[in-house]
Amino acid sequence: MGKTIAEKIFDAHLMDEPFGDVSVLKLDRVFCHEITTPTAIKDLVSRGKDRVFDPDKIKAVIDHVTPAKDSKTAMQGKILRDWAHRHGIKDFFDIGRNGVCHAIFPEKGFVRPGFTIIMGDSHTCTHGAFGAFAAGVGTTDLEVGILKGVCAFKKPETYKIEVVGTLSPGVYAKDIILKIIQEITVNGATNMVIEFCGSVVAQMNMDQRMTLANMAVEAGATSGICLPDMTTVDYLWPFIKDEYASKDAALKSFCVFCSDPDAIYVKTKIIDVSDLEPMVTFGYKPDNVKPVSQLTGTKVDQVYIGSCTNGRFEDLQIAAQVLEGQTISDHVRGVVSPATPAVFSQAMEQGILKIFMDAGFCVTNPTCGACLGMSNGVLAKGEVAAATTNRNFNGRMGKGGMVHLMSPATAAASAITGAITNSTLYHSKC
Repeated sequence: MGKTIAEKIFDAHLMDEPFGDVSVLKLDRVFCHEITTPTAIKDLVSRGKDRVFDPDKIKAVIDHVTPAKDSKTAMQGKILRDWAHRHGIKDFFDIGRNGVCHAIFPEKGFVRPGFTIIMGDSHTCTHGAFGAFAAGVGTTDLEVGILKGVCAFKKPETYKIEVVGTLSPGVYAKDIILKIIQEITVNGATNMVIEFCGSVVAQMNMDQRMTLANMAVEAGATSGICLPDMTTVDYLWPFIKDEYASKDAALKSFCVFCSDPDAIYVKTKIIDVSDLEPMVTFGYKPDNVKPVSQLTGTKVDQVYIGSCTNGRFEDLQIAAQVLEGQTISDHVRGVVSPATPAVFSQAMEQGILKIFMDAGFCVTNPTCGACLGMSNGVLAKGEVAAATTNRNFNGRMGKGGMVHLMSPATAAASAITGAITNSTLYHSKC
């Protein structure tokens, strides 16, 4: 009987099966940031277990509130910083070198096909775009991961979602994942792994695949996975070129983890995106999704472009194509946050940040702050945001605020008009 990619990764990392349906896995990476990790650090210290299983396999960043906005967030950063220095964690990205965790860690080459990865952050599933099993965990699991390099998971069932068809202008990976969540609902993949495949996924670059995998958790999934292929190899080649004789050799090694043709899936679904329109959320659940055409004219107060979902260079480039030569509405605050210093630099060098600034946007440093209503773009009660982020929960970007999730192109067009707008009205390249 064939196996899915998730099953193969579990088999390759299995340390113990204490309860039959529970697998204790060896971890390849433990990622950390300053909001969830300090709690784990303090508890380990209090128990006399201030140790790490392998400083080379732990990667840490200050990204959620950066720079610190008050004494509390400054202390969170200090706890993580001191811990990283104390244990010789060389891949610690402090203020000035830091970026959004789920963007900077892949950008640095820390994610590989077949890896097991945990982090105290629900959108750790982003890294499944590389063919890894990556999952967000709670404090206890994070502590064990830091201390012992293992984590326990229930054996995975996989939901196979095949994306086929031809995308229309103005439709992107963000629209596809919103459509998927609309169809299968926020509980549709609970405790499952979503395996994204099909001709459309095969044609996506790694940034686009990361957008898909990033929001798997919004459908309840533990992880979202794309099968590794030559696109994966090309992205990783600068980091792995000394490990393999050729790209073909790397691909052969990575494809050991690819799902077998006769693998068993608990659910399967085919999504044809040929007639898909740009999509946008409404209300307070990620599966509350409609075509932009049904929400056109809905007023917004703030437009935010950034986050671990859509803050990469291509996302900024697409938004800039819409904004070039335009000015945003005088009742809209536009905020853009490049996801990493490298993205910021590239966007600056290519004139993209100037396009944003000329249009009336505020350009901020890389940060997660606005996405979860902590800094750099918090909403006031009653305000509405058009955002390229991943959650539209009640108060997500600020108490009493409302968030409409959408692609960077749609967000940029909405900034111009001050209301939800289809980007194809503004630029033929969209």
